[in-house]
Amino acid sequence: MPTAEEFKAELHRMMLEAVKAGEGVVDINAGELHRRVGNYPDSNEHRMPVCCDVMKAAIAPDVGDRVLQEPPSGQGASLTIRYVLPRQA
Repeated sequence: MPTAEEFKAELHRMMLEAVKAGEGVVDINAGELHRRVGNYPDSNEHRMPVCCDVMKAAIAPDVGDRVLQEPPSGQGASLTIRYVLPRQA
């Protein structure tokens, strides 16, 4: 089962890929992130709430990060967040 640390590591990997591609922002979708880490969609083992919590914890509103799409529950595959790049260490 994916852990918060695995989601965090993949989130940072996705941001780094965007930075290397010369992007100034990256839009990350919870469903995509969860698929990259694994066990999604698998209704018995998915960890979407953990995935969404990790994504939301990485938001830095002072640099312009913002939620683009959020399901009514606040946690779901459609959650999409725009992160401004590059990230501060």
